[in-house]
Amino acid sequence: MTIKQLSVFLENKTGRINDVARILGEHGINMYAFSMAETADFGILRMIVSDVEAAKRVLREAKFAVTLTDVVGINCPNTPGSLSPVLDILAREQVFIEYMYAFSEGELASVIIRPTDVAKCIETLNRCKCRLVSFRSE
Repeated sequence: MTIKQLSVFLENKTGRINDVARILGEHGINMYAFSMAETADFGILRMIVSDVEAAKRVLREAKFAVTLTDVVGINCPNTPGSLSPVLDILAREQVFIEYMYAFSEGELASVIIRPTDVAKCIETLNRCKCRLVSFRSE
């Protein structure tokens, strides 16, 4: 099960992340998870949102460069070391992870993984009975 992630390319200047958050909020689009990465010239805001197509449309209308990427989500206990066995399995199966980010609340952690081979990652996680997650659209 894949999740569509939005990647928004932002100039490195004050207020650009807020511009994205404001536009999405004005259109009733919730950000479930996000991660910000930067280079010297620009930032990449990666997001999981409640309505991917609407978010893509309104951000492009606002002149943001937006791309879609398939990622994989898993849930694991929010306890020390619980992610390590999952990463061990993926490494053993030669699933390379380009990047990942996570968030937690209470007893559960959710992890977003961008593997180079999404299908192999999903197959490996399913075979090992890992709990794949998706985010519901509102």
